Amino acid sequence: MTATRKHTALPKAQILIEALPWLTRHHGKTVVIKFGGNAMVNEELKNAFAQDVVFLRHAGLKPVVVHGGGPQISAALDRHGIVSEFKAGLRVTTEDAMDVVRMVLAGQVQRELVGLLNRHGPFAVGLTGEDAHTITATRHRPEIDGEPVDIGRVGEITEIDTGAIEALLADGRIPVVSSIARSQDDHHVYNVNADTAAAALAAALDAETLMVLTDVEGLYEDWPNSDEVISRLTASQLEKLLPELSSGMVPKMEGCLHAVRNGVTTARVIDGRVQHSILLEIFTDEGIGTMVVPDEPDGTDGGHDPSEAEADTVAAQDRTPHAQGES
Repeated sequence: MTATRKHTALPKAQILIEALPWLTRHHGKTVVIKFGGNAMVNEELKNAFAQDVVFLRHAGLKPVVVHGGGPQISAALDRHGIVSEFKAGLRVTTEDAMDVVRMVLAGQVQRELVGLLNRHGPFAVGLTGEDAHTITATRHRPEIDGEPVDIGRVGEITEIDTGAIEALLADGRIPVVSSIARSQDDHHVYNVNADTAAAALAAALDAETLMVLTDVEGLYEDWPNSDEVISRLTASQLEKLLPELSSGMVPKMEGCLHAVRNGVTTARVIDGRVQHSILLEIFTDEGIGTMVVPDEPDGTDGGHDPSEAEADTVAAQDRTPHAQGES
């Protein structure tokens, strides 16, 4: 009977052993995770996300969560009779809309996420980019057809102060950051794209990894003609693809590009619709989604074995492109 129990438990041991090289590699490293997409509105996915983040903390990593709240903001604006309008892929944020955005991000989404994480222990602490000048921004004026347009209280990040986050990490906490910023110019509060905020924080924190949860399986090679996901690409390869991407993927991939060009070892876009996608990406040989790595030291864009981009990674990280169907 004892032998039978050992035999049935063996697959669990094999799974744990497979994770060992990744646990060794990532121990003590900071991981910035942008929480968004379907994972924000599906109860099972929200719970799985919280479990993943707490697991990272217990495994010796230092997770930092950055979130937006698109669906919740749209619903709240509707309740307040404020029409949602988008220009250049960004939400037009009027004075009235900004009050709602601030209330939803800091008072609803953040509090729920902090509560989910703290079911597993006294870990999560919520803050916004306003707190301790964590994120400073100025008014963003995108161009449409070559002309700048006013989209209201939408911010462009000008400075990051990681002091408060680093203090929380040193105390074993999990910072949960709402993507709101204050301007030193006009002292107004601005709505900042959460993908952009996560990338800026990852770079400023010298994070090992930026992970962006989204509602697709990764970056498609030739969408909509193909559903094959690009498993890995370099910064230069990504830069060449940016003009061809859909508007929804642009801030995510621009964030990944910014991160790896500013000291982050890898940036990953992963499918937040898959339960425990964070653990699958970090602690398994196959990984999921799309991984972006820096260019070669000589400035070339690769064409080598992927494991060379991360010299201390075990050979199992050679992730070749794999076809994945869109659900």
